[in-house]
Amino acid sequence: MSKVLMPTTGVSLAGESARTWNDVEVDPITLRVIGGALQSMAKEMAQVLYRMAYSSLIRESEDLGAGIFDVNGRELCESDSTPMHCGSIPAYIRGVNRRLAGTYRPGDVVLHNHPYHGAAHSPDYGVIIPIFWEGEHIGFAGCTGHVSDVGGNFPGLCMDVVDVWAEGKLMDSMKIYDAGVRNDYLIQHILDNVRTPEQNRGDLEALIACSRIGEKRFLELLGKYGLDTVMSAAERWMDYSENMLRSRIREIPDGSYEAPIGYLDDDGKNRGVPLKVAVRVQVEGEDILIDLTGSNDQVPTAFNVPFEGSVLPVAVSAIRTILLDEDVVEDFVPQNDGCFRPVKAYAPEGTIFNPDFPASCFARFSQVNRVFDSINLALAPVLPDHAVAGSSAALCAIAYSGLAADGESYWVYIEINEGSYGGRNGKDGMDAVDALMANTRNNPIEELELNHAMRALRYELRDEPPAPGQWRGGIGSVRKWLMETDTFLGSEADNRSDPPAGALGGRDGVAGSFTRNAGTDREELLFSKVTQETIRTGETLEIKLPSGGGFGDPFARDPFQVLSDVWDEYLTADDARRDYGVVVNTADWTVDETATAALRAGSRS
Repeated sequence: MSKVLMPTTGVSLAGESARTWNDVEVDPITLRVIGGALQSMAKEMAQVLYRMAYSSLIRESEDLGAGIFDVNGRELCESDSTPMHCGSIPAYIRGVNRRLAGTYRPGDVVLHNHPYHGAAHSPDYGVIIPIFWEGEHIGFAGCTGHVSDVGGNFPGLCMDVVDVWAEGKLMDSMKIYDAGVRNDYLIQHILDNVRTPEQNRGDLEALIACSRIGEKRFLELLGKYGLDTVMSAAERWMDYSENMLRSRIREIPDGSYEAPIGYLDDDGKNRGVPLKVAVRVQVEGEDILIDLTGSNDQVPTAFNVPFEGSVLPVAVSAIRTILLDEDVVEDFVPQNDGCFRPVKAYAPEGTIFNPDFPASCFARFSQVNRVFDSINLALAPVLPDHAVAGSSAALCAIAYSGLAADGESYWVYIEINEGSYGGRNGKDGMDAVDALMANTRNNPIEELELNHAMRALRYELRDEPPAPGQWRGGIGSVRKWLMETDTFLGSEADNRSDPPAGALGGRDGVAGSFTRNAGTDREELLFSKVTQETIRTGETLEIKLPSGGGFGDPFARDPFQVLSDVWDEYLTADDARRDYGVVVNTADWTVDETATAALRAGSRS
């Protein structure tokens, strides 16, 4: 049986009432003030989390999400952080509610990370606190963050594992505080089963503090305006976001739009066997279905995707980003449950986007980024002013690890490397940024050099020219590390064996690569997904991230923009002539306008 996943829309769960407040009129000024307060408290929650966290992935990369939710998990507001984290928290709450609905008490704190019951994947700890007002349960404050280690077969990141239990310790709706009483034995048991107990302890306390500040701020808002007014305002904001998104969907002609079939490198075990990604966007009136039928069957490694916690968030985020881009839409449209309502996702069971329990689904970010990328490419012909050419669309998460000096724990460092965006109508692709569903920050090389035995030999833009287009593709990054001690390497990346696609006449981008000892007689290409590869003392690891595709006909690019890229050494004069039909006079580094016009006219004829 296949699943169609839709958001909850006020349907009550066992033990919870659908509505515990009265709908009242809210004047426009109060509506704006409450809307601003909701946005502000979500941002503050995220600030508390990333400033308190111990692990680099939360503290430096800001791989986290936070927000306020009603009793059924409908999102009232979310932080400006990782869309995947924020978008999955409603599923966390639904997973927790299936066990705990009707049992919540003030002072409860719930820890959850089960990928078959809402979690985005098991390393994303979710902490949920029920909010009570005048003795009645009226909502949740919740957050998630990627911790350094969750136990399992390998430190940090794992690929070649047999099932969901092998990937790490699962916490399914566990009350670590029960009515305000902390369960120290349970928390210690959790920490005793990970390789980074100190980091995980700090992250857990940060997650708890994040949700508590959300609870506090929401109660303060209720104290000022009352439950009826606040919840009525939240309903108006959700309805407004829904109506704004539906109005944009109605502008798209009804029809079925298919992206070019994409292929992921492999599953991390069966080398040379690419995995198929098939994405179809079905538009009917003011509703959109993201259909993943035709995508690869599930695989026997961790390279599968939790359906509820990861597939729907990417579908919603892609459609909202394309249609309600803040750069082109003047009206403020908050991200909340209203944006979930017009978007549905479908994936056959037993595929990489809807695996059967108990298949592991630890490493799922490269796949969902490809879905986001494919939605863009599918809609590009009908939304040329909104869609983006192919992006790197492959989160490059790498875990470096080794046995700590005490011999009793591990050091684990998870690094996010930056790819790039494709070009879009009116703008070149952004260089060296994390793309699409991640929105994480780069890890500063100084932080790793300070704390671990690794030294950065290179960190810059790639040498290859960007993908040609009227608006060129972005350029991926390259890092080169020298290992000063034997280091374990785990990676769940994707090198894009099929490079990021150009759009509407733009050229394709450039694939990525992992290379051990690059530029030496011991040079060795590594696979993008590795499990416990050892990089020895004195060896180097070079990581190149994909460069995005170009958008539009390269011969339509402004010659001065081409010249600027030559000045900035993104292009050579030969690149400019060959790819853009622009003749650069190398004597004074100016455009030969007459020769350029003749070359371009000849090419068109």
